[in-house]
Amino acid sequence: MEIRRTSRIIYVKMPDGDKAWLRYSIENGRMKLIETYTPPQHRGKGLARMLTDYAVKLAEEKGLVVEPICSYSVYYFIKNPEKRKLLAPEYQGIDLKKLFEQRLVEEKAKNKG
Repeated sequence: MEIRRTSRIIYVKMPDGDKAWLRYSIENGRMKLIETYTPPQHRGKGLARMLTDYAVKLAEEKGLVVEPICSYSVYYFIKNPEKRKLLAPEYQGIDLKKLFEQRLVEEKAKNKG
């Protein structure tokens, strides 16, 4: 699968036409990882990880720090501690597991409303 990107979305298109994507923004030397989505039938195949790997590599190449906003991006840094050096200063040394739980609660509340 080929990863593609626009100025706001990194995505991969599946053979069935569905897309998994990561929405991001770049401003003031930081890449914000805002939202990830994988269609239900494609979950568990590593697509979100692949897209986040791509985003983090892009941030590193451009000399940007990363601000993980969505729950998956926080989870990514929990599972990949060697990448934490790329986090924005305010995310260095904080309890990422607690932040992950907080983001999940926020996202569930947002999706209900």
